[in-house]
Amino acid sequence: MNRWTALLALTLLAAPLSAQDPAVPPTVGATLTLSEAIAQARVNSPAYRQTLNNAGPARWAVRNATASLFLPSASAQLGLGYTGAGASQFGGTEFRQSSPAYNSNYSVGLSWRLDGNTLTGPAQTRAMQNATEEEIISAEQLLRADVTTQYLASLQAVAQVDVARQQVQRNDDFLKLAQARYQVGQATLLDVRRAEVEKGVAEVNLLRAHQTANEAKLELLRRMGVESPVAIEQLALTDSFPVVAPDFQLDQLLAMADEQNPAIRALRAQESAAGAALTAARADYLPSFNVSAGWSGFAQEFTDSDLILGQTLAGAQGSYASCLENNQIRATAGLPANDCLLVSGLQDPNTLRPEVVSGFQESNDVFPFNFNRSPFSASVSISLPIFTGFSRTLRVSQARAQREDADEAVRARRLAVRADVHGRYLALQTAYRSIAVQAANRDAAREGLRLAQDRYRLGSGTALELSDAQNAVQAAEGDYINSVYGYHIAIAALEAAVGRPLR
Repeated sequence: MNRWTALLALTLLAAPLSAQDPAVPPTVGATLTLSEAIAQARVNSPAYRQTLNNAGPARWAVRNATASLFLPSASAQLGLGYTGAGASQFGGTEFRQSSPAYNSNYSVGLSWRLDGNTLTGPAQTRAMQNATEEEIISAEQLLRADVTTQYLASLQAVAQVDVARQQVQRNDDFLKLAQARYQVGQATLLDVRRAEVEKGVAEVNLLRAHQTANEAKLELLRRMGVESPVAIEQLALTDSFPVVAPDFQLDQLLAMADEQNPAIRALRAQESAAGAALTAARADYLPSFNVSAGWSGFAQEFTDSDLILGQTLAGAQGSYASCLENNQIRATAGLPANDCLLVSGLQDPNTLRPEVVSGFQESNDVFPFNFNRSPFSASVSISLPIFTGFSRTLRVSQARAQREDADEAVRARRLAVRADVHGRYLALQTAYRSIAVQAANRDAAREGLRLAQDRYRLGSGTALELSDAQNAVQAAEGDYINSVYGYHIAIAALEAAVGRPLR
């Protein structure tokens, strides 16, 4: 009996014990504390990591809005093209290109715009970033509460395994006692069969308790976002939680919840973001200021140089003929004649001068990067929208409604949190008081079992009476464990409602 008394004492302290069959020696496996579980969940929980990923875009939104306010945007373009020979019409005028040509162009531009949205952008994006950060804090607090609750539920399931194991041992002792009494003629075969059935039921309950404990651990690992490094039955949860009388003050808890509850803080940040959005909507009535500057160039190279040189020769010959006619007029007037070959660029009446040919070839050899630069261009403009329908009024009205909705959401959440804190505070008081009641029930059941065992051993009690006493003890011990862990889970729920650890 001393061994079972020690086991019951361990159960009262709610210390998690090994969940292995008594016939199998304990296997050393991985251990997991609550702090380790929370730390791993922060790193691996998929749902929390999805919320955490929102921080990057929020930071870049602030940088983008700040850069738009102080820095111009820049663009660069490079184009390559080909144009075939032929004619085209534009504005009633025909443009003819006798030789195919390659062309290229570039442009570099700077632009800067200052308007209401640009002015209010940094403040609005910072408010949205703050809202994102508060949402991450809220998600972290929810993750902590979720993992803590499941850790306690797993410990509770493991402790129930020990209760089931003790019941198996009690029924084994009952079976041995019934067999011994049957052999000396002090009990019937019916007592032996009843003891065998009770032991079988207890063994099935032990298997189910093992299954429940393993499933609770698996659920804990799932919420952490990891897999078990060892067989799940070898994973040991090593933290213990002593029962201490709660000394929390309701007024202090409510005040802490108002200031630190992550859900309220997140909604207040969203309220600030909605206020910044309203300011941005009102800024649509401000004028906009635009500055732009650009550099560009163009290059065109003809592919049929002989054709172009032929056209140049024909033009030069026309100039040469005009020059000869002009010389006749000059001779009549007594003026000296011009050198028509030099003026027209001809070496002889049918040949272009070599420097003209080489000059054309050099000027035509420009594709792709020998650009002819265009003049620098810059412009400054100010625009004031006078009437745009009612789009600006609509946007302001929508932004004002969203801010008012955010105000009401904060108020509604605050009322819900205060009611939640109050309710969980009362639940904690009830859970703590129930521990004493369940402890008294457990002690009474143990005393009843001791009396039933003594009566059956002395022959004055029945097997049914002993069986009922054993079942009562199992139920009372299970209820006691449930009340102990219900108390710890109530504290975890209160911490989640307040928004900060209380132990």
